[in-house]
Amino acid sequence: AAIREGRGLGSMGQLLPLQICFLLLFLAPLTAAATSDAEKTPQYWNEGARRRLAAALALQPTAQRAKNVILFVGDGMGLPTVSAARIYKGQLAGSSGEESVLAMETFPHVALAKTYTIDRQVPDSAGTGTAYLCGVKANAKTLGLSGAAVYGKCRTALGNEVDSILHRARLAGKSVGIVTTTRVQHASPAAAYAHSASRSWYSDANMPRETLQDGCKDIAHQLVYNTDINVILGGGRTYMSPRWTPDPEYPEDPAQNGTRRDGRDLVAEWLSTREGARYVWDKKGLDAVDDTSVSHLMGLFEPKDMRYELNRNATTDPSIVEMTEKAIRILRRNPNGFFLFVEDECRVLGWDVGPGSQGVMVPFPVLGLAPKKAKDKRAYTSILYGNGPGYSLRDGGRPAASLPAVEDKDYRQQAAVPLDLETHSGEDVVVLAQGPMAHLFHGVQEQHYVAHAIAYAACLKPYDARPRCGAPRRASGSTQHSPRSPIVLLALCMSAFMLVG
Repeated sequence: AAIREGRGLGSMGQLLPLQICFLLLFLAPLTAAATSDAEKTPQYWNEGARRRLAAALALQPTAQRAKNVILFVGDGMGLPTVSAARIYKGQLAGSSGEESVLAMETFPHVALAKTYTIDRQVPDSAGTGTAYLCGVKANAKTLGLSGAAVYGKCRTALGNEVDSILHRARLAGKSVGIVTTTRVQHASPAAAYAHSASRSWYSDANMPRETLQDGCKDIAHQLVYNTDINVILGGGRTYMSPRWTPDPEYPEDPAQNGTRRDGRDLVAEWLSTREGARYVWDKKGLDAVDDTSVSHLMGLFEPKDMRYELNRNATTDPSIVEMTEKAIRILRRNPNGFFLFVEDECRVLGWDVGPGSQGVMVPFPVLGLAPKKAKDKRAYTSILYGNGPGYSLRDGGRPAASLPAVEDKDYRQQAAVPLDLETHSGEDVVVLAQGPMAHLFHGVQEQHYVAHAIAYAACLKPYDARPRCGAPRRASGSTQHSPRSPIVLLALCMSAFMLVG
């Protein structure tokens, strides 16, 4: 899953969730499908190779400073998932799919990132988020801390904090933002601002009493007080409100109430300390925000994680695209530039991904049945999971997969090992890059290298004194605005993608 999680995919590797709904919204135009006769001739392949050689020979590194940075992370997007996305996109357009091209696959610079944490071969989102955002390898389940911190031990966090590139961008005078379809206190976005010995300390209600006595703060508290974040969009309302406070969207459901034991209203505290700040909790409120005057925006659209794209209520819940667009419109007004972290966690590759898709079924669809039956004489899907809730035995054997059940958006691909949730995998993940300093992404790298390459490209500490960086800037109390200017984006993709410009 992006730089942070190398989850695998069925028969193409150890499986992970095919979470690429966001990616499908950023697809490059489909190239014309070659006829079967043309593909049988050497000329067809030779001409294609010559075009690629010409493009490669013309490629020159862009060495100027990157003013704006947008880091996209697709949860679950290991290389097998990217391959499935490419095929699926083409099949939605009515072709066989393999010849299709994703937008991020047009980026000229590519690297592989190794995803392990210090203490685990197979990582989790907290350890990986700390690596690619803070620039150090760390222990699993810890956030914004070096490897000297021990999971679950509050006191080991003290003195072992490491700062993220988001935090450093704010200190450099840039505007900064977080957009996610998970809760904003979840491991990946939290690595951008929190220092916590446990990724699960969402609010004080999730923390052991002795941990609070030792002086550690919950992640929601740190969201408000650690870094002056201009835009915060995602889920996570329940961790910001006092215990038993009714949720604005589900007032009749006590399970959605606030959970804080300290009685604090963190949203109110956030608003009171920031001039020009707005808070919204539904799509209507987000649409009404005037991005020409608001300097700080917090939008929390669900008590916990937001709904998957396939299940989203388009009337009440904004999409990842709508949230990202709103964030950019606010952040881009800062003449010093901005840093934006965007994470999407979708559910599956679904046949109903958008109004323009045709959902055409073709021979051997990537979400359909494999062309042959297994050794047990039963059908199986082209995509399978190594472990997860899809494990099932009936009458002493594996149930056969069948149409149309496997095409349903709620269908669970079969798994070999029974678990409540599938796990990450330990595979490398791809980083695709385009724009200023994108050539720094090459070869096989450690995951923490990503943060260093971004910091170097954007002249953030500790690389702010390098040539072409100019005088360092200090963050002011409020965002400095200027007339809207064009945004030049450099994209760095980790099985999702980053844009830096």
